[in-house]
Amino acid sequence: MFNIVMKKITLILTLLLATVVIYAQPDSLIFKSGTYMVGEVKTMDRGVVTVETPYSDSDFKIEWDGISEIYTKTYFLITLSNGSRYNGTLGMSEPERIIIYTDDGKQIETIFEDIVFLDDRDKGFWSQLYFSFDVGLDLTKANNFRQFSVRSNLGYTAKRWNLDGTYNTLYSSQNETEDINRSDGGFSYKYFLPKDWYPLVSIDFLSSSEQQLQLRTTGKLGMGKYVIHTNRTYWGFSGGANYNNENFLDDTPDRQSWEGFFGTELNLFDIGDLNLFTKLLAYPSFTESGRWRADFSFDARYEMPFDDDFYLKLGLTFNYDNRPVEGATDIDYVIHTGFGWSW
Repeated sequence: MFNIVMKKITLILTLLLATVVIYAQPDSLIFKSGTYMVGEVKTMDRGVVTVETPYSDSDFKIEWDGISEIYTKTYFLITLSNGSRYNGTLGMSEPERIIIYTDDGKQIETIFEDIVFLDDRDKGFWSQLYFSFDVGLDLTKANNFRQFSVRSNLGYTAKRWNLDGTYNTLYSSQNETEDINRSDGGFSYKYFLPKDWYPLVSIDFLSSSEQQLQLRTTGKLGMGKYVIHTNRTYWGFSGGANYNNENFLDDTPDRQSWEGFFGTELNLFDIGDLNLFTKLLAYPSFTESGRWRADFSFDARYEMPFDDDFYLKLGLTFNYDNRPVEGATDIDYVIHTGFGWSW
């Protein structure tokens, strides 16, 4: 009799637990291997899905192209490869065909390859925020060499727009040479239009002892477009007008000029644990005949095997000015190696 009662209690508790799991974790994934997972899908970015489950202390990372079916009650910001953006949930109409149930009552049918980004809107402000910070430190006994560098990024992505900020700095000193100080950063705003077009506004600054710049402030206004936008690659172009204001370290008069700008950026992130990002901008001057400048940056980030929130970074920042002021060099560059954390 006792055994029968215990079996009934165990069965009831099992059913209750299953009910709690189903309602607390509303999303279901079925893999191409035939296995499945029930949990809460938090994000899908750069071809990787992050899933939170009640039976694991850490989130699961799953390749997006390994999923054959997905059903969610979680409310997402959904971005497609053609630049379209929706708020809604996901379901299936047939194998390999996804239905997006939008917040305005529409049903959009698409395929897995066309979905390039998911972000959980149910978590509010914090789910739309991203951040990374890495530091580098070099010390040598010879000449008492010291170098410290920081690269950081903070941004916010909404349904129709993105705000992104960066700050990078380097300080270097050694015996019998002048100290080197260099800082750059800025803020940019993009508003996403159909077909992956976007207007952009940005304010950037640069301070560099190598180029005798106390502060260079630039303000851009232009348009851009992503020509490739997939789970493996982002590649885009932009162009427009730029106002350049320069203040120098010595008695050199300040300079102001109007410039055009055009450039390209490429992001590759389907290379195992390695992500690559490169950006090139050229600035031909409208008001200083024959002058032009260029900015180039490259970042390689390797995600650590024990936790992909931590990474190793190799970065290069390069600036060129074909008409620098007297006493300044036409080329300035920084090579950064560091260890960082992203969120």
